[in-house]
Amino acid sequence: MTDSASTDVDGGLRAAIPPATHGGRKAAMSFILIAVLIDMVSIGLIIPVLPPLVGTFTQTETQHALAQLAVAFAFGLANFFGAPILGGLSDRFGRRKVMLIGFSGLALSFFVTAMANALWMLVVVRLFSGAMQANAAVANAYVADITPPADRAKRFGLLGAAFGVGFILGPVMGGLLGSIDLHLPFYVAGVLALLNWCYGFFVLPESLAPEHRRPFEWRKANPLKSLARVRDLRGVGALIYVVACSGLAQLIIHTSWVLYNQHKFGWGPRENGLSLFAVGLMAVVVQGGLLQPLLRWLGPRRLVLIGLSSSVMTNLVWGLATEGWMMVAIIFLNVVGFAAPTAMQSLISNAADARNQGETMGAVASINSLMAVLSPILGLGLMALVAELPKTDWRLGAPFYLCAVLQVVSLGFAWRHFHESPPAEAAAAKA
Repeated sequence: MTDSASTDVDGGLRAAIPPATHGGRKAAMSFILIAVLIDMVSIGLIIPVLPPLVGTFTQTETQHALAQLAVAFAFGLANFFGAPILGGLSDRFGRRKVMLIGFSGLALSFFVTAMANALWMLVVVRLFSGAMQANAAVANAYVADITPPADRAKRFGLLGAAFGVGFILGPVMGGLLGSIDLHLPFYVAGVLALLNWCYGFFVLPESLAPEHRRPFEWRKANPLKSLARVRDLRGVGALIYVVACSGLAQLIIHTSWVLYNQHKFGWGPRENGLSLFAVGLMAVVVQGGLLQPLLRWLGPRRLVLIGLSSSVMTNLVWGLATEGWMMVAIIFLNVVGFAAPTAMQSLISNAADARNQGETMGAVASINSLMAVLSPILGLGLMALVAELPKTDWRLGAPFYLCAVLQVVSLGFAWRHFHESPPAEAAAAKA
């Protein structure tokens, strides 16, 4: 039997064998959506307040940027090595158990952060949190377990909408609570993480049937090996570089957003929380409502190309913005940019077989984790270089200009891959 035939047979088994259960409940989208929603609310709570908390241990704008760089770098480095390990463990022991590890690690890290009284404590706890957290990758694998390939783009869109809802509620709550006390959002986030652990332990079903599990191999848990695994998937090709460059751009924005707006526009936790509310709102509207019409109209490939082009312009406007309202207004104009990552994710997921979804999603997470190691060095490093410039100086937008360049590079790689692998040939290769 050929490899392609065995893949087809495995796909047939995947459709025929129901997912694993827990407490008599079959795995379904509703279960994972609730878990992801609670998880994202708890994570979103700390986003508007972590940079200001870091700033309490520094004296100047440059020191603040460098301290935030150290905290973000610690999380990214630990997550880079931890994500493929946890992804591989989820292929061996199931998704539910690994997500429980993530929930407990998050709870502990939030409580310790709330009580931190020195910068080194924040760095250490972010190292721990990064090593324990691979919930996004495992959630993606969970969805792939219970979804036929043809429906994955739609299901990943629903998952993205759940992330977006969490991003609506979390930062707003964190901003409001942080305006009362910078430490309060961390305690609330810790309690939510504990509640999510209880939900996972008592309610969340397992999605990966025993027939689809495979032994854990340390060799494959090497993050660099994991990156090679995605590169070697049939039909992926240069898309790995698109994921890397566009992911790096998004993570530079993520690590720089709060600190940048605090420095340039004088925003506090409340204003930053409301701006992140706008991001989450657009994610829900686009991925929960507009994604399917856009996919039918444009197809995943054109959606990726147009979305990347939109992101280039968005980053340029952010870098040149002279008023705070401009930062929010451009978010609502970047509609297609919010849909492109989900279309890209579905293309990569459909290149993996049923037994390796956890490894593949872990590998994609490893790409993002590697970019999370680089993003604070580049984004916050640039901010440290320009932090003492006047607030009206256009060079303060350097992190966003870099993001625009990265999205242009992503666009080039995507166009080349789609040009060299037409849809008809890609479908024939997959068949």
